[in-house]
Amino acid sequence: MLSKNISSWLSLSMCFFTIITALAQKDGWTLTTTNNQNYTGVVSANGRIGILPSSNILETDKIILNNVYDKESPLGVSRILLGMNFGNLDLFIDGTKLDNNNISNWKQTLNMKEASFTTSFSFKSIAEISYTIYALRNVPYSGYIDFEIKANQNIDLKVVGKIQTPEEYLQPLSTFRVLKDLETTMPILQTVAKSRLGRHTVGTSATFIWHDINSTRENQRPELIHNKVSEYNNHLSFEKKVSKGENYQFAWTAAQCSTQDFFDPQSESERFVIFNLLTPRKDLLNQHKKLWSDLWKGDIIIEGDLQSQLDVRLALYHLYAFSRGDSDLSIAPMGLSSQNYNGHIFWDTELWMYPPLLVLNQDIARSLVNYRSDRLDVAKRKAINFGYKGAMFPWESDDTGEEATPAWALTGTFEHHITADIGIAFWNYYRVTKNKKWLQERGYPLLKEVADYWVSRSTKNSDGSYSIKNVVGANEFAPNVDDNAFTNGSAITCLQYATLAATEIGISPNKSWNEVADKIIIHKFKDGTTKEHRDYSGDRIKQADVNLLSYPLDIITDKETILKDLAYYEPKLAKEGPAMAQSVFAVIYARLGDAENAFRLFKRSYEPNKRPPFGALAEAATSNNPYFATGAGGMLQTVIFGFGGLHLTDNGIIQKKPILPSAWKKLTITGVGTENKTYVIE
Repeated sequence: MLSKNISSWLSLSMCFFTIITALAQKDGWTLTTTNNQNYTGVVSANGRIGILPSSNILETDKIILNNVYDKESPLGVSRILLGMNFGNLDLFIDGTKLDNNNISNWKQTLNMKEASFTTSFSFKSIAEISYTIYALRNVPYSGYIDFEIKANQNIDLKVVGKIQTPEEYLQPLSTFRVLKDLETTMPILQTVAKSRLGRHTVGTSATFIWHDINSTRENQRPELIHNKVSEYNNHLSFEKKVSKGENYQFAWTAAQCSTQDFFDPQSESERFVIFNLLTPRKDLLNQHKKLWSDLWKGDIIIEGDLQSQLDVRLALYHLYAFSRGDSDLSIAPMGLSSQNYNGHIFWDTELWMYPPLLVLNQDIARSLVNYRSDRLDVAKRKAINFGYKGAMFPWESDDTGEEATPAWALTGTFEHHITADIGIAFWNYYRVTKNKKWLQERGYPLLKEVADYWVSRSTKNSDGSYSIKNVVGANEFAPNVDDNAFTNGSAITCLQYATLAATEIGISPNKSWNEVADKIIIHKFKDGTTKEHRDYSGDRIKQADVNLLSYPLDIITDKETILKDLAYYEPKLAKEGPAMAQSVFAVIYARLGDAENAFRLFKRSYEPNKRPPFGALAEAATSNNPYFATGAGGMLQTVIFGFGGLHLTDNGIIQKKPILPSAWKKLTITGVGTENKTYVIE
């Protein structure tokens, strides 16, 4: 049962969603709110940094650095870094510092098409202020905050930009310097510090930009004043008289680099800021918008149901914002919105987020699988260390590829299906792209090692069958069980795919791969319903497990068994379980031609998890840890592989029996596969 606080909070959430639905533009691209109560922001991100806005004007809640880790504590595991916060500014008009208590007409708008986040408000009748946050896609280690102030009377303006360093950082050094090359002057505010246990050096640089003057002419700039409150709080400010009727424009830009990506992060952060400073605003922002326009070539258009359109677009926006095609990095469950789950990489990527991205953007999909192949040698060492052959991937992975799960969590030692999930993702990448060079260099070498692992991980029974013993399955409520349905099913599928991959590049596959795959046990109840593990007797389950054998594994294909498994396991899903469980059921119902149940479960997979005012997804209906990118992947799979009828096959992406909910007039999926096909269902 929900606590009273949670119940009240969810009731308020529904009220706020009524507000946002009314304010949402009918083009399906923007989300706007005028209510800053019970607030959850939506991150601006570019695959390298995430900037999470606040409901408080001129504030940023946090900045997250992708793939930059340090130990969470001397005896803890790794944790993704909270970056230095360059997104907090102070604005004074006629000596009054502006805050939420003395402004009116507060409004925020997320433009998903251009990946911009705008806050606007009025100060009395004196001025109207707006600013837009960009995590620049074209300069991915930097952010850009673009300001416009319309003066309704003559005003004295003061603006303070800051670099605020979290207290967990060590030995910060804060400076201000004016760099000069011939007649070009470049003012740089900067802080350099060590991460919490000293693993990385992080450098952050920032400056103001004035668009209406030649930035090389120092005498036309307002005077800049440096104020170091402390080494952890570094300020740069300017003052300006703005005339009545004037629209005064300027920007604050910053870059943050670390020794994870650069040998000299201090200098690189300066160079990125100088690039932003001296590149014309229009050119800089147009490059960002062009890259997002390219991303949106892979899109989902829903006609007849504006709310579903906005929900689906917001999910896809987050997957694009959390990833890059040029990074060879993966996506954590919360992406770049928080440090939840320590920013580690789970099966959430391969099974939930990856399939929609594989269909709509093969560049990003390649980065996700390359993240794993880059860590293959570490996985091979892990297999040896646990007495197995081949490669054994960690349940939680960080930049090193070693196991990053806290030692107390049994998942880190026993949840082994991740190794099969990765192998399945690799073969699916080849199925879609037919990139034989990649298959030879990256795909098959990994598939071979994970197949060898599953042969060594399996135990031959007296009747000739094989069991996989002592695992934590997808249903994590049942630890240390034998023959978990999904673990066994994913191992079977992975072994079969390794055989196909070997044959594809002209190598004789290991005969034991198919021998073991053909004889791994899937246990059944007497009536034919699939058992979640050998000794399962009807307990509550955390998330979909058995039903994954119908989709995405296609191991259980007869309609009678599929329906039995659906009817048996749906009531057993825990309310506090993660969002994506219902997505699996929704896809299966859609593929069976049952649009009503598919749509019911599609909505149930995410609507209770939406948080006001923009609809950011929490992991579960009873939690508040958005943004849950895994849930976004699940709901997108319902649309693409359920309603859209798309299937991943050895012949590429094909369509079978699409079906629409009664509320939808038309569904269009664009940019599908390497040929950028468009599928229209109406």
